[in-house]
Amino acid sequence: MAVAVPPFEAFYEHTKTDVFRFLTARLGRDGAEDAFQETFLRALKAYPRLEHGEHLRAWALTIANRIVLDLHRRRRPAGEMPELVTEDGRPSYEELAPLTGDLPPKERAAVVLRYGYDLAYDEIGAALGSTPAAARQAASAGVRRLRSETTKEKP
Repeated sequence: MAVAVPPFEAFYEHTKTDVFRFLTARLGRDGAEDAFQETFLRALKAYPRLEHGEHLRAWALTIANRIVLDLHRRRRPAGEMPELVTEDGRPSYEELAPLTGDLPPKERAAVVLRYGYDLAYDEIGAALGSTPAAARQAASAGVRRLRSETTKEKP
């Protein structure tokens, strides 16, 4: 049985904090504010076409992630990437950002969504536009890559 789609206001209230934290971790506080507005504008436009209310959090994070990717594609840096603004007292999932920065995009997203946001593999698969098995494989590959990089650095 499909889960009913809640009113948009309820969806917004339920997901806004997670989306803003995700965007802040990826873009810094200043960049996150504009991306946050864009995320929920896109969600509002697509909301009437939703067929069920399952995985709405993952759906919102997918929209946010695509906005981040669009922004990064538009402003490819000529030199080194500037360091993103960090604040004291960050939630633990934001601490994954420096560790996962060198991973391929799908692996990075799978690792952050699994270990930072504690999403199930079916939700990660929905967010990445793939299957739960592919999401599990991407997260596993990302963790293996992180472990191999960590062991290379130690003599």
